[in-house]
Amino acid sequence: MNRREFHQLSIAASLSAMLTGTKLLASPASAEPATSGGHKFSIMLWTLPKGLTFEQQLELAAGAGFNGVEVGKEYETWTPEEWKRNLAKKNALGIQVDSAVPGRNALADHTKRQALHDDLMKAVPGAKELGCKQFIYTAYTRVPGQTPEQQRAAIVDSLKYAADLLEKEQIEIVLEPIDLLEYPKEAVPSVAEAFEITRAVGSPRVKVLYDFFHEQKQAGNLIEKLEKNIDQVGLVHIADVPGRHQPGTGEVNYNNIYRKLAELHYDRYICMEFMSTGDPQATLKKARLEAIEAMKLG
Repeated sequence: MNRREFHQLSIAASLSAMLTGTKLLASPASAEPATSGGHKFSIMLWTLPKGLTFEQQLELAAGAGFNGVEVGKEYETWTPEEWKRNLAKKNALGIQVDSAVPGRNALADHTKRQALHDDLMKAVPGAKELGCKQFIYTAYTRVPGQTPEQQRAAIVDSLKYAADLLEKEQIEIVLEPIDLLEYPKEAVPSVAEAFEITRAVGSPRVKVLYDFFHEQKQAGNLIEKLEKNIDQVGLVHIADVPGRHQPGTGEVNYNNIYRKLAELHYDRYICMEFMSTGDPQATLKKARLEAIEAMKLG
């Protein structure tokens, strides 16, 4: 076990003890919007310490003042009893599940079309039960031998197919670019290309996830691209570079980004997708309050 794993397990054990005590950590998150300046904040749950149950993750999020969380596809394996407990906790705390990650298939590879279909259809029933209206997808691996033009056309076609599948479910897809330092085979590594793709798709249900962490690693110039393409932004993810920790630990000026989001009247979720360097609940609360304060100046 390395130092990071030991640290995460220690925090998880501590949080588990706190969250299972007799005193509730948080008041319902439904009361938060009044103190959030009308902005919506969520947490990507995979960034929280390992070992917490879904109920405990929701308690932590509510304790930090968040009104949303983002999940992977863990709900697809919940037992009926887990569904009962998890929905009860979610409803009691007033927390929304704003996004889910149903799978990872190479969008440029048409031989993966059935896998894409199956992943989406498997994810839909649970997502609807959770009230989730958005799926996150990456373009994933490039196809050997494809030209850039062929690759883009194939991804556009796959996203049109997915949008058609999800139309009756009223679920949106956001395309998330992943920087090449993290995944060297990624087909869409920058929001610059992602914005061109979603415009070519031409569906109001297909937008871009602007992850400032990945974009800073890949290309930088974060604010100009945000300003020019705000109509295509369906979600934003927050983490500093390097390290994927909370804002203020690295090189990204998040105060300027938050002010620009406010200036552009961005009204969707702002998701914290960082690994806290200290107590997770306190760090997440601080990050949320800093964002609210910065957006007052937008």
